[in-house]
Amino acid sequence: MATNILMRNPLPSHVLVMLLSTLLIVSMLRTPLATASSTKDYENYIQTACKPTLYRKLCYQSLSPYALKIKGDPQTLCKTALTITLQAARNASSTISKQLKQKGLTKLEGQVIEDCDSNIKDSIDELQQSLNAMKLLSGPDRAFQLDNIKTWVSAALTDDTTCTDEFDQEGQEVRATIKNTIRNMVSNIAQMTSNALALINNQLK
Repeated sequence: MATNILMRNPLPSHVLVMLLSTLLIVSMLRTPLATASSTKDYENYIQTACKPTLYRKLCYQSLSPYALKIKGDPQTLCKTALTITLQAARNASSTISKQLKQKGLTKLEGQVIEDCDSNIKDSIDELQQSLNAMKLLSGPDRAFQLDNIKTWVSAALTDDTTCTDEFDQEGQEVRATIKNTIRNMVSNIAQMTSNALALINNQLK
């Protein structure tokens, strides 16, 4: 009906051009506005999910850049938390290995750093195992795999704290530059691991 009316009463060309231009502008504006609104919603979801964690600020800061990827999906949230923690652990292991190759280390310094390096490597393996199990959560043995994930992440957290505990115990025998570099880095990984475990416990039921 509307088409017939337009055919009988065609719009002036300048009006038609203005109408089409307006529709085009509205169409272009709607997508960015919708995306901005969605991003804010996803960021709010992450902020809410991080509330039960021990290190809320770190939780939000580390995960909010991935808001559009996570959206509102608990499994993607937990997988992302594990992935960024695993990458941080790998970076730390690389730094610790370089520290171990320094010349002039005392026997005790070398032993403490080597023990820490071994702990972080174990943590990396356990975080990787937990990520592998995340891929199986949609299967029939979801409960079993979820228990495995929690066990591996808990073990990774234990390995992280074992490293920092040894630096605390032997700290007076290790140069401050070495101790602070490694301890601060591993403490950050331990906090990220703790947050990931809390997210898994609260988000994956």
